Amino acid sequence: MPADLVAILGPTASGKTGLAARLALEFNGEIISADSRQVYKGMDIGTGKDLEDYLINDVQIPYHLIDIISPENEFNLFEFLTHFYKAFEDITARQKLPFLVGGTGLYLSAVIQKYNLNKADFTSPRADELSHNDIGSLREILLSKKKDIHNITDLNNKERLIKAILIVESQTAVVENLPVINSVVIGVTADRETIKNRITERLKKRLSAGMVDEVQSLISSGISYEKLDSFGLEYRYISRYLKGDLNYDEMFQKLNSAIHKFAKRQMTWYRKMEKEGVKIHWIRQDEYLKAKKVIQDYINA
Repeated sequence: MPADLVAILGPTASGKTGLAARLALEFNGEIISADSRQVYKGMDIGTGKDLEDYLINDVQIPYHLIDIISPENEFNLFEFLTHFYKAFEDITARQKLPFLVGGTGLYLSAVIQKYNLNKADFTSPRADELSHNDIGSLREILLSKKKDIHNITDLNNKERLIKAILIVESQTAVVENLPVINSVVIGVTADRETIKNRITERLKKRLSAGMVDEVQSLISSGISYEKLDSFGLEYRYISRYLKGDLNYDEMFQKLNSAIHKFAKRQMTWYRKMEKEGVKIHWIRQDEYLKAKKVIQDYINA
């Protein structure tokens, strides 16, 4: 069965977006972002939108799921899948090839491994039942159902805990009334030392490009420090610096270290996907022809 979706994943700073844009131009494709933070407007430098990467040889590669909501709003896996399937059907209806590109493992897995989510009902009897639990009990319930919690702020707020539990409980492994998607998955990577160096150099460039001002602008627009902390990485540590909890050097060191750890967690997620049966064709950023051949083989299968 020919592939009708190309997924391109990899750790942060691996160069997957630039490669994906070149391949999308080659195969008459459009890009759907699989990044949990690039959906937010006004969060540009910190999320690495790098929209210039989508301009190849003076051709603008169309992209989806970037700049679609305000940071005040919540965005979760259910929202992502809703937007993804809408974009997928729109792109394929125009006889173009969708490229799912990003580094949010949960979002990638949800599409590639065919998760199906029912919308969580936050006013259901189950929600009322959970409201009678204290934070400790709710934390135990959530961790028993979802051990790989990435957003620890969910563990310190009762309302967030209840919502997180309801979302997890709404997830099923049964796929119903969804398009049948046949994916080919390409992983972009480099040796560990190269990734480490790229992360540090990229962080310096983003700070020089005004990333602190971007976070200050979000604060000035009314985004709370707690909300910024929930976005993690750049927004967490820069907001702590702006709040006065860290000096500049502490912010840089802690943020740099956190991004390195994030890249390791991404690779752990991808290895988990492979163990669960997902075939990932690993290449380097400069192996364009190899990636091109993989895609040709799968879409012509």
